[in-house]
Amino acid sequence: MTPVIRAAGAVLWRDGSVAVVHRPRYDDWSLPKGKVDAGETVPAAAVREVREETGFQAVLGRHLCQVSYRAFGKPKVVDYFSARPVAGDFAPNDEVDELRWLPVAEASALVTSDTDRAVLAAFSAAPPDLATLLLVRHAKAGKRENWPGDDDLRPLSSAGWRQAAGLRRVLPLWAPTRVHSAPRVRCVETVQGVAEDLGVGVLPEPRLSEEGYWPDREAALVRLLEIADGPGTPVVCSQGGVIPDVVSTLADLGGLSLDGTPCKKGSAWLLAFRRPEPGWSTSDSHTSWPQLVSAHYFPTALAAPKP
Repeated sequence: MTPVIRAAGAVLWRDGSVAVVHRPRYDDWSLPKGKVDAGETVPAAAVREVREETGFQAVLGRHLCQVSYRAFGKPKVVDYFSARPVAGDFAPNDEVDELRWLPVAEASALVTSDTDRAVLAAFSAAPPDLATLLLVRHAKAGKRENWPGDDDLRPLSSAGWRQAAGLRRVLPLWAPTRVHSAPRVRCVETVQGVAEDLGVGVLPEPRLSEEGYWPDREAALVRLLEIADGPGTPVVCSQGGVIPDVVSTLADLGGLSLDGTPCKKGSAWLLAFRRPEPGWSTSDSHTSWPQLVSAHYFPTALAAPKP
């Protein structure tokens, strides 16, 4: 089987404009993108390629799309994200000799590839400044029947700690500001490293545990939407008996079609919401809540092993 080339890129945006770059090697105008390095995750590759081609350090937003085509006789798959610059400046380099900030329509007319035009169309299908939330399933914690104590206190296994370390590296690419967790040791331990790096505590969310969710699903969903509507980007860690129902219910409410709601241990959903109008309250109808407009699943935060 021919190996697939994995790559990642981003639509880098600011002040109503997006960045397009000129690559002298190909004499084309393109969105910043490039191949995923060995031992690198797809989101990390997107941030690195943006930095190398544009000079800007970027914070990721929603996942825009995944495109496939053939390059140099091999299948190639590219994941694109929305991203905003937080530091840096452009300087011409070996890969890119010019960068232009353009409105989406002008950028779409300038880029050489129809694929890039499709990515820009995906970007413009929703506002760029959506609220994002990272919904994480706790990492591996061994088998319940092998833990003699209170199941709430069951800790991560060695494999779970490796997954938690991967999440600690990947989740900061979205610049999270808050960390919430169901009050289970394995849930808290999964995101504790992220909280420590931010210098914040892990906020307990009893309604987002399996025992707290099912007696009052609507109250639990409202709580998640309240978290999503808060400042910055939150990380929320929950359980396998909760996350699929949360994601599918929010997708139904938002009119979003999903191809299943997988939920492996140590995985994450990147959820993006359109914020409600100012003055919304939880007593309003569902249409007044933050509306889910994008949901992308990362089955693991661990990089592929080096060949």
